[in-house]
Amino acid sequence: MTDVDTRPVNGHTLTKLHPIPPELLDKAPAEPAPEKPRPARLHVRTGRAVKSIAAHDRTRTVGHLAVRHTGYLVGGARIVTRRAWEGRSAARYERMIRAAEAAGNLEEAKEWEERGQQFRAARHRRRMELLASPQQLGKSALAGTAVGAGVLLGTGVALAIANEDIGDVLVPAMLLIDAIRWAVVIGTVVWGVVSMLLPWALLAGLWAVGQHQHTAPQWALPANLRTGDGAPITPSIVVTAMRDLGIGPLKAAIKDMGDVGAQMLSPIVIAGCGVEVDVHLPSGVSTEEIQNRRKKLAENLNRHEHEVFISIPPAPRTVRLWIADSGALDEPIGPSPLVTDMDVRANYKNGRAPWGQDLRGDAALVSLYQRMLLITGLSNQGKTASLRALALWLAFDPRVEFRIGDLKGIGDWKMFNGLATVLIEGPTDDHVLAVTEMVEEAVREMNRRILNPSGDWRPLVVIVDEAQIAYGSGAVDANKNPLGGAKATSRYFRAIKAIHDQGRAVDVTTWEGTQDPTNDNLPKRSREGNHIRSSLVLGTESQARMAIGDAAVAGGAAPHKLRQGLDKGTVVVAGDGIELGPGQTSVTVRTHYIDEDQAKELAARAKQVRSRVTTRAAAEKPTAPVDHLADIIRVMGDEPKMRTQEVLQRLTELNRAEYTEWTFADLKQYLEPLGAEPYKTGGVMHVSAERLIAAVLHRSNDAGE
Repeated sequence: MTDVDTRPVNGHTLTKLHPIPPELLDKAPAEPAPEKPRPARLHVRTGRAVKSIAAHDRTRTVGHLAVRHTGYLVGGARIVTRRAWEGRSAARYERMIRAAEAAGNLEEAKEWEERGQQFRAARHRRRMELLASPQQLGKSALAGTAVGAGVLLGTGVALAIANEDIGDVLVPAMLLIDAIRWAVVIGTVVWGVVSMLLPWALLAGLWAVGQHQHTAPQWALPANLRTGDGAPITPSIVVTAMRDLGIGPLKAAIKDMGDVGAQMLSPIVIAGCGVEVDVHLPSGVSTEEIQNRRKKLAENLNRHEHEVFISIPPAPRTVRLWIADSGALDEPIGPSPLVTDMDVRANYKNGRAPWGQDLRGDAALVSLYQRMLLITGLSNQGKTASLRALALWLAFDPRVEFRIGDLKGIGDWKMFNGLATVLIEGPTDDHVLAVTEMVEEAVREMNRRILNPSGDWRPLVVIVDEAQIAYGSGAVDANKNPLGGAKATSRYFRAIKAIHDQGRAVDVTTWEGTQDPTNDNLPKRSREGNHIRSSLVLGTESQARMAIGDAAVAGGAAPHKLRQGLDKGTVVVAGDGIELGPGQTSVTVRTHYIDEDQAKELAARAKQVRSRVTTRAAAEKPTAPVDHLADIIRVMGDEPKMRTQEVLQRLTELNRAEYTEWTFADLKQYLEPLGAEPYKTGGVMHVSAERLIAAVLHRSNDAGE
């Protein structure tokens, strides 16, 4: 063997053979080195491509369309089959009987049972008639054939006579035979087309039924139909929602019930802008488990969490569900009766303030008689407006006196200038001191009434808005006593506590509004001294318990479940003063909103039915000398006589710092030397304007001399 040597020479390639050495001939040719395996990048790339295609929006859209329309078709077939079965059987009546029995409506169940019996009797009659129909049909066919043949024969005879041709006797019969032949030909052609289109028309009909009833899976439906919002609440929906809460004993109990859980439900009744139903839970399921699954229950009912409220009625092992119509809680409830009724009047003792509407749509009326009030909530949720609405109503009772401390100080209460005897506005330490002195002065008034129990005193309402500023203040007075805090040395806390302890008996009450309740800015002893405890939206359940109490939260109250910014003015109220259902511990109220302009108008109207009041910005005593006789004549006005109690009350309104300690004895002691002492008429002590004028004239003559 040789190897080849090719080298170009002068532009030509020459081939030269060289012999291969013999020692190389015995060696086998070397095997080629195996190639290293390459990574399977093709498979990785293919998997990524498939995953990308599967996750693509177009792929998902096509998948949704396929599942949706398949669901329409299958669901439509199921609905049509069920309708056909119910039309041929008594299944519909049996279902209605079960539903009526589950709702406790025995009269309706009896009516449906009678309808079912009538349906069965009519069906039996039709079947008996169907069994006898072949014989009747045969007889009718023979009779019809005979009549038809006679008519054709008679027509042919008449035609033959007219044409004088015996062959015309068969002309009508032959025409009928030709017509039948052409009908068969046309029918054969049409039947071919119909037999080809009929299955598609049937499928289209089934699809249309399914599409109308939305029988496809929820996730495959269009976005506007996916949640099922607005669907009416039925017993089956409630039972299904309870079954799917994920509570094993509840699900098993519903499955074992003969009526598939309908016996758990009370009748579903319309309640305001929603419906209400009681659910009696089976053994082994607690009401707390249902309350803790409020969000899931709402979603199972095709509602948002804020549209489902769970409370505990008196019946044991029962929860009461109030389910709002979809979106109804986002609609306004209308203006306050204070704004629409130009002849509004208030009565502190026997009247009730129109605060808003409860969830059932009924008017929420609040009795303020001898009740301490607390309202809490996060900032900018309608706390001041809700509290001010009650004060505006009470302002129409001319006997009620207001002393107001607004520690926000942005003018939310400025319309009470001329209505309140004291109005303090501002958030500084000086304002906290002024508010503290205002409350302490109310304590002194309370003590004066207790020591002189006449029972004919004017109600005194002390309002402190943004009270957390007072409780949380670190300021001290000149004697180093703290203004804020919850200790026994805290002046503000001590004054509020004193009124909570004894003020109710002598018509001295406090209303406090505060943000974000905690132990620091709303001490336990202070918040529990209120008869009416209400709360707007809060951040946590612990805050809700501080605001309205453990019992109310355990009974279903959930201000922490309200929506911040969306449920402004919605308050959860606990305690007395507002009507509660049997066993109910709280009520949710959507308060009427009265804006600032409307509040100013209401305040102006209230001033027309009240005595003129000079509003002071703080509780300090005036430094100028006081002419008591002139003040008494001033408060008497044009009245020829006035009860001594009324004179004392008006003097207190005129100059509280000077006359707050005055009693009947003080008034008599001052007027007696002037010859104008009170006298009794009709069993009641009065002050005479004539005697007062005579005393003034006598004093003027003495001064002239």
